Amino acid sequence: MFSKILVANRGEIAIRAFRAAYELGAKTVAVFPYEDRNSIHRQKADEAYQIGEEGHPVRAYLDVDEIVRVAQESGADAIYPGYGFLSENPGLARAAEAAGITFVGPKAEILELAGNKVAALKAAKRAGIPTLESSEPSADPEALLAEADRIGFPIFVKAVAGGGGRGMRRVETPEALPEALAAAMREADTAFGDPTVFLEQAVLRPRHIEVQVLADAAGNIVHLFERDCSLQRRHQKVVEIAPAPNLDEDIRQALHRDAVKFARELGYVNAGTVEFLVDTAGERAGQHVFIEMNPRIQVEHTVTEEVTDVDLVQSQLRIAAGETLADLDIAQEDLR
Repeated sequence: MFSKILVANRGEIAIRAFRAAYELGAKTVAVFPYEDRNSIHRQKADEAYQIGEEGHPVRAYLDVDEIVRVAQESGADAIYPGYGFLSENPGLARAAEAAGITFVGPKAEILELAGNKVAALKAAKRAGIPTLESSEPSADPEALLAEADRIGFPIFVKAVAGGGGRGMRRVETPEALPEALAAAMREADTAFGDPTVFLEQAVLRPRHIEVQVLADAAGNIVHLFERDCSLQRRHQKVVEIAPAPNLDEDIRQALHRDAVKFARELGYVNAGTVEFLVDTAGERAGQHVFIEMNPRIQVEHTVTEEVTDVDLVQSQLRIAAGETLADLDIAQEDLR
């Protein structure tokens, strides 16, 4: 196990990671901007270091150089990113590796692939997993307008580098597409620094089901069942239910199999979530399609922990330290 873990985050997930590290016998390091100097996460860690400039608290948590500097200064041998901020940033993974520090999560190349929705869709197709009709990514509205007729309406405009529902618009008619494209591209550029979007076929009455996976560096992968996150507001999940209620057992098993297949296609290591839509209406009723993978722990990981009694954050740390699922005493046949 690591001797000292820097948690590059704040709030609930930082405190959660500190608890896991303490239970594994590792010391902990917190980082905080001036504005968070009285935050609980600062007080819960063994050591705490101020980062960033006063007046820019969010920018501080996004500063790769500052995070790595503190890790080196404090003698941390691992960086745990949590969710949000730098959790999906390949730059932090690369900078940590260059500094001889373990990044608790997948490799930078996997973060890049999973973080690019179009690349992830291509990986799903290679693995034989169902996907929706979609266009090539582009920042050229004219090229996207031409692709829309082939895909058909209703249609989604999605930011390639997007997440959390930002840079995303549902469009019902061809007449509404130009305005939706412009709005989504502006939002994507502001949120992610990349205006590139793509078009994707819309599912009329979908259920949104995500499958938790856990993988080690020896190629062993398990799923920890599914969470139903269909109740959303502005594409943000509001309620998560595990196991998904009123779901056909054949569909449930297919989701589990495809989540593991996708993780295996990527050579994925650590905790991640593979997300699907299940159609509930029309000719495609009962069919599922891959939409994306989140290559990190999710806010809602605690729902799966309650159901399976597997400590996902401890598992992340132990896998990053070189342990296998067998070392963690986690086997698919034993999960209930």
